[in-house]
Amino acid sequence: MSDLGGVGETLFFNQSSVTNKNATSSTHCGPVETQGAHLFLMLFYSLVFLVGLLLNGFTLKVYFCRAQQQTSSSVTIYLKNLAAADFLISLCLPIRIINLASNSVPVRLVYCNFGASAFYLNMYASILFMGYIAANRYLKIVHPLGTHILQTVRATHVISTVTWVLLLAMMMTYVLLSLLTQESLQSVPMTVSCDVLHSQLLRVLYKVFHTCSAVIFLLVLISLVFFYYSTSHRLSLAQQRQLASSSSKKLAKSRRNMLVLVSVFCICFVPYHLVRLPYAFLKRQCSWSQAFFYLKELTVMVSVLNVCLDPLIYFLFCKAFRAQMSLRRMFSTTQVTTHAERFEGRSSAEQRSTIRTNRKTSLIMTTKQNYVL
Repeated sequence: MSDLGGVGETLFFNQSSVTNKNATSSTHCGPVETQGAHLFLMLFYSLVFLVGLLLNGFTLKVYFCRAQQQTSSSVTIYLKNLAAADFLISLCLPIRIINLASNSVPVRLVYCNFGASAFYLNMYASILFMGYIAANRYLKIVHPLGTHILQTVRATHVISTVTWVLLLAMMMTYVLLSLLTQESLQSVPMTVSCDVLHSQLLRVLYKVFHTCSAVIFLLVLISLVFFYYSTSHRLSLAQQRQLASSSSKKLAKSRRNMLVLVSVFCICFVPYHLVRLPYAFLKRQCSWSQAFFYLKELTVMVSVLNVCLDPLIYFLFCKAFRAQMSLRRMFSTTQVTTHAERFEGRSSAEQRSTIRTNRKTSLIMTTKQNYVL
């Protein structure tokens, strides 16, 4: 799970400074120059951290802190979990940035054991919940007048809970095995990638997890493509049969929403997975080390953009979210209008008061002149 852990690290170190036999296989590789990329990566992740934290924090506030809590629908529950996963990814970015900026061994170990694992867990939570959202909308198209058992709120809560429990179990298994089989601090070089810290048993588990996650990703990707194709096919049939315009409009809207979901998914996660599985198995070959390093870093950067693009999905798929946004805009507009009306009313009152004062002054002056005369 620590394929994300070697960011900005060289694959070269002094063999005499390492007592771990598993790390000696990397000593034959030359250094991967990464100093020039460190600053760019830190700036990029800092910007994504700020934007993702603001967008997803606001989304969670809308979902969980509405003034009038309404009964959640199944798709809203999935969207809440997706927003939570994206928010947690944003929170994982600071330790990633610190790891890039520091050569501290404790920082490196904390990142390799916890930071990268948490990042990995929440990334796959996002992937799975995007798949659940697409499946939920597809079932809504297939059963427009009824509710499939998988669309019930209870089933949605069960699926969400099971997903988090399984992902947490995988993460804890990896972390515990890493801590139990890891070398002491004195035997860890200052500049290594996280995979150098792997024991032989952890290295096997690492490849098993990578293979399983690649299978999960492929299943979700195939499902998304199938859902979009089926929605487009139904829309074409409806247009050919000249069905009611309202039905065609709903199908067209569903296809648009599905297209946005599939596009965000493919842009963010397809490049990463095209590189990730070969990287897990071939990264120890020196001829591939530098190419895989830069490819992996580029695809990880693209995958992190998911936390900035997902709010578009929240807006398109959740009526409650759009309604809350409309209420906020309406409230802001009302406040501005009321303030303007008060200002205008106050100005009018002041003008009337000034006119009255001028009239009184003029009348007094006229009276005095007549009296003098």
